Amino acid sequence: MATVPETLRGPAKGRPGDEPVVVFDDVRLAFDDNVVLDGISFKLYPGFTKIFIGASGSGKSTVLKLILGLLAPDSGTITVHGQRIDGMTENELFAVRDHTGMVFQEGALFDSLTVGENVGFKLYEETDMPLADVRTRVEEVLGFVELGPYIDRKPSELSGGQRRRVAIARAMAFKPKLLLYDEPTTGLDPITALTVDAEIIKLRDLESVTSVLVTHQLRDAFYIATHGAGRTPEGHAIVNASPEKVEEADFVMLRDGKIVFEGSADELRGATDPYLRAFLS
Repeated sequence: MATVPETLRGPAKGRPGDEPVVVFDDVRLAFDDNVVLDGISFKLYPGFTKIFIGASGSGKSTVLKLILGLLAPDSGTITVHGQRIDGMTENELFAVRDHTGMVFQEGALFDSLTVGENVGFKLYEETDMPLADVRTRVEEVLGFVELGPYIDRKPSELSGGQRRRVAIARAMAFKPKLLLYDEPTTGLDPITALTVDAEIIKLRDLESVTSVLVTHQLRDAFYIATHGAGRTPEGHAIVNASPEKVEEADFVMLRDGKIVFEGSADELRGATDPYLRAFLS
């Protein structure tokens, strides 16, 4: 198991009867002499969020690649959607990935396609869904991220924040159970970043999407961990500070390939460990 002092180890949070969506059990990975992950263990339950933080090179993005099966661990086990994936073939992994969406750091949109074509790309290319139904689903998810009027525009006509929100819409178009975010607000100004943070919160709270967020932006991480989404009587989505939502997001801090903290935003803020205090300052 990962070497985490008991005073820094948070509980594996979930609702009664829920099976975890992701389980890492004593996962180790090294490239030659470079140890990337050293005995990582954690569980992620439906509707909850794990926020991975840590210095550059601490192994944060490697966790996402392992969940997707893009890398295989040297030892330990990884279970995603109830299936052990660390020994799967590439063809076997396709079925698991069908339930997992990915939002890349730069959005990774196709410049030659319209916003609507980008969002519906997986549905157009990998399903036999009727074109009219794909269009309806695309309109639905673009409405969710408040970009409905932009459906026929090209990505070059959008701002940086709008492109990230289109990337989120594309990732959610096929209704994944799990969404992975790799530095989704990098390069954005603070106000624009909040619009992306709000979409992550809305997906968690209104669509019950389980998520893993990798970020070095502590401002965004704490915002996501301490805010919740709801709806007005008119049905409009709103995001507000929400103390009761604090328990639905866990921080996981990596250092030199090990977990050195796992717990809520309040527990992280109250940590007295000198390394944690220095990182947060």
